[in-house]
Amino acid sequence: MRTSRDATTSQTTEHEDIAHESTEPPDPESPEPERRRPAPLEGRRIRAAVIGTGAIASGSHLPALAALAAEGEVEVVAAVDIDAEAVKRFCADGGVPHGYTDLDRMLAEQRPDLVTICTPPTLHRDQTVAALRAGAWVWCEKPPVPTLADFDAVEAAEGTGGGPYASIVFQHRFGSGAQHVRRLLAEEAMGRPLVAHCQTTWYRNAAYYAVPWRGKWETEGGGPAMGHGIHQMDLLLDLLGPWSEVRAMAGRLVHDVQTEDVSTALVRFGSGALATVVNSVLSPDEVSRIRVDCERATVELTHLYGHSNDNWRITPVPDAPAEDVAAWRDFGADVPSSHLAQLRDLVASMRAGERPRSSGADGRTSLELITALYKSAFTDTTVRAGEIRPGDPYYTALHGGAPGWAPATHEEASA
Repeated sequence: MRTSRDATTSQTTEHEDIAHESTEPPDPESPEPERRRPAPLEGRRIRAAVIGTGAIASGSHLPALAALAAEGEVEVVAAVDIDAEAVKRFCADGGVPHGYTDLDRMLAEQRPDLVTICTPPTLHRDQTVAALRAGAWVWCEKPPVPTLADFDAVEAAEGTGGGPYASIVFQHRFGSGAQHVRRLLAEEAMGRPLVAHCQTTWYRNAAYYAVPWRGKWETEGGGPAMGHGIHQMDLLLDLLGPWSEVRAMAGRLVHDVQTEDVSTALVRFGSGALATVVNSVLSPDEVSRIRVDCERATVELTHLYGHSNDNWRITPVPDAPAEDVAAWRDFGADVPSSHLAQLRDLVASMRAGERPRSSGADGRTSLELITALYKSAFTDTTVRAGEIRPGDPYYTALHGGAPGWAPATHEEASA
């Protein structure tokens, strides 16, 4: 999958008029394009477009959009990918009427209400800002953008008083299990949360990192803390609330990459709860896990890439009343975590003109924790929430320019 908003070729399923791609970079002195006001959504389907036609688009985004299309909520009007053949196949397989290789042209011609972004992280900022300025809401795959500076630039491009807004795909927050446990913890039904563990221990071999853009700060944004563990860390934050400080370590133990291949962290929450966080791509026995020990019960989620009610387990203290335990374990109808569950919530927010979950400050919190994790690991210090601001080297690069972690400059490589 290779998608860029700077490519000027465009291809539709009705036409074969492929123009030459422009190699001219955007002019930094050119005036900012006029912001388009979002179109009213009452009494009609939401017009959606998919940016990037790779596996996550065809396997997760398009099926979720199709499910809501069957309910009369949305219609998929276009797809964009710099690879003309790839977008042509995607449109033919998914019944999408218009295919493009140029994002700006698609935005101008199709005027979508919603754009879903399924491209590599380094493209997310420019593509999201372009869609927002065209009046479209955005649903962007994780990691949202490579740095806090990029995230703040996206937030600055959002509309006010009803959108459009940009949200991040954090589907593990959604579904009946996470909703039920979030409520239990917020109400302290099982007592105060005290100790937590967040684990994303996966396995990736050398062939995985043979793909040229993987394992590099510039193109992947970060290592397993950023690209793999972000889902569980985001869910942990969604369950336990704001974090206050982090102390971390990172290492390259197996893979010849710029980023880390394993990290560990200790996190203190505003509530006083303490947590351990482990992110690895070195673990043959793969698992994603969150465990929270409260005063009266332990709640644990064990899964890999998604969860349902059956993946949650609640273990009470021996003297817990049976009626309390029954209420804790009553998760209700099973709604698995999924792109569909989050998209349904996003569409409801669009129709209400409200900021969706996992956007703005709510979406920024996991990226801030990951940035602090890297800074702590590379500087051997404790990093506190809110500490990384403009002027801090970690605000604009997750490696922070740290010796041994930052990419070598041309002069260093030559020496």
